[in-house]
Amino acid sequence: MQKLITIFFKVPELQRKILMTAMFLAIYRIGFYIPLPIVDQSALAEWQETIRQQAFGKVLGMAAMFGGTQIGMSTIFGLGIMPYISASIIFQLLGSVVPQLEALMKEGESGRKKINEYTRYATVVICLGQSAMWIQFVQTLDFIPAGYKDFFPYGFICMLIMTTGTIFLMWIGEQIDEYGIGNGISLLIMAGILARADDAMFYLAAGFTPRLTGDAEKPYSLIVTILLFALFIAVIVGVIAITESQRRIPTQSAKHVRGRRVYGGSRQYLPLKVNQAGVMPIIFASSLLMFPFFIFKGLSSGTAGWLTDEDAAGWQVGIARFCESTLDAFQSQGYVYTVFYIALIYFFCYFWTAITFNPKDMADNLKDYGSFIPGYRPGRRTAEYLEKVMLRITYVGAAFLSLVAVIPSLVQAGLAQAGTSVDPLITSFLGGTGLLIVVSVCLDLVQKIDSHLIMRNYSGLMTRR
Repeated sequence: MQKLITIFFKVPELQRKILMTAMFLAIYRIGFYIPLPIVDQSALAEWQETIRQQAFGKVLGMAAMFGGTQIGMSTIFGLGIMPYISASIIFQLLGSVVPQLEALMKEGESGRKKINEYTRYATVVICLGQSAMWIQFVQTLDFIPAGYKDFFPYGFICMLIMTTGTIFLMWIGEQIDEYGIGNGISLLIMAGILARADDAMFYLAAGFTPRLTGDAEKPYSLIVTILLFALFIAVIVGVIAITESQRRIPTQSAKHVRGRRVYGGSRQYLPLKVNQAGVMPIIFASSLLMFPFFIFKGLSSGTAGWLTDEDAAGWQVGIARFCESTLDAFQSQGYVYTVFYIALIYFFCYFWTAITFNPKDMADNLKDYGSFIPGYRPGRRTAEYLEKVMLRITYVGAAFLSLVAVIPSLVQAGLAQAGTSVDPLITSFLGGTGLLIVVSVCLDLVQKIDSHLIMRNYSGLMTRR
């Protein structure tokens, strides 16, 4: 920390970038305390506390974490940055199947600007849809005074406010990219996750007892607390290790003679990241598993009467029982949910890697630069070898992501069998997806600070002395 402070005052440009980033993040957090004009925030806070440990609250909490917001945040930044992320993911996926978008991606800077423009338009559409659904949901819960329950004009105004808030957050992310340091959107998500840390620590401190066993009022005994912090440290170490892990494939450049000198022939390495997909598979899998919950929740409510109706046919009773049992499986987030979760993480790991990693292009680039992998012919054989290696290391990366994703559920289930109930907010922060995102963004931020320091002949923050 002392080294960072010293360098902070020695490098004016880095100082300006850090201050600009801090200023934009402060504006981002201030916006979460500006409520919508017609929503009863006290009643909404009570409802939020009520559903926090329920299945519906867990689903909303997962969506809120990825969007850099919180459950039930009816503020000007209530939608968070998730609509922009969703639009970006949609165009990233469409770029691999739509020829026109694929051609734009290959045009370089001009094509990237055009796709960003389309992404902004799609963000506005998604924001309007999500904000309209949220305002209507809040109206059904009677969190809006009687005189303001008409959707037009009061609900429509709130919808425009929330949409404008997300567009402003998108602009803040772009300003951080241009004038600050680090990836703006990732920093906004990280700031939203870290804002929940004080709540997690508060619940942990409120239920802590220095004894070896807990009780109903103080469930977090000394052993449980040590276990949670050990999990916190272990996940951080594991995330750093898997994020920085690489499979180095040796390459050799061809020799060529110029005059009386021989150039080339040096051995180098082609680094392949073990976790090529990053945190995107977990985001995809978690988002996709929200749909069965809401679908079967609606079907279960619609068919609940068939179970008590004596005149109901056998097939109607069977459908009602199937919907109820499936809803219970996704509500409890037990064995069935975990199996689907892990399967989807593996699927999206390979899917995202197939989109972002092209072994044929990499083999062609090696051939163009006069390099080759010893033992493999340039071209098709090299591409096949790179693809085989990537398939193997992606399996390891997917296994690690699956482990990190299910750690909170495993801890909760294990402690529940031991007679201790742990708040989901604590386990979701001290281990799991949120911690994976925070550590990954921090590593990227430190690497970008190091690049600024090394360009000015300073030793980096991660440089060993």
